[in-house]
Amino acid sequence: MAEIATIARPYAEAAFGLADRSGTLETWSAALGRLAQAAAEDQVRKLIGNPQVTDSQRVELLMAVVAGGSSGTAGEAAGLRNFLAVLAENKRLEALGFIREQFERLKAERETIVDATLESAFELNEMQLADIVAGLERRFARKVRAQVSVVPELIGGARITVGDLVIDGSVRGKLAAMAAGLAAA
Repeated sequence: MAEIATIARPYAEAAFGLADRSGTLETWSAALGRLAQAAAEDQVRKLIGNPQVTDSQRVELLMAVVAGGSSGTAGEAAGLRNFLAVLAENKRLEALGFIREQFERLKAERETIVDATLESAFELNEMQLADIVAGLERRFARKVRAQVSVVPELIGGARITVGDLVIDGSVRGKLAAMAAGLAAA
């Protein structure tokens, strides 16, 4: 898995560069999302891996997927077609999911957005969520896009994950820290 992510990185950077220069980040993001979803389907994976299917047939199949929800221009379609042709030629179509993930990461960095996972023991109201997000935005000096979920096992409080940073203000986390401290004494 780490190997395919490494393989996907230069393709994601190339796609991001094309989209960024042409001001079509949203269009590329949507197209890569549809492509990654399609490439994960068993039938599409079989067609992509079938040695009797030509690279141009693979590209046309994937372009049909994009065309199903695209409102992009002909120039954008040509850029995407060329991108898919390079992936097909280099036998990298199976990396579309990883390419999309890395593209979205680059896009979020460009837009100065950081994703946060907020797990709360109880449902948060709009004001509580807005206060937490505002505090995170001040701390990280970036716009925060929060994904909120209720996790009753936390007992009380919340746990916030931003990248590899975990802020654990849950009762369960405090009890675990207390137990570790007592065991070490």
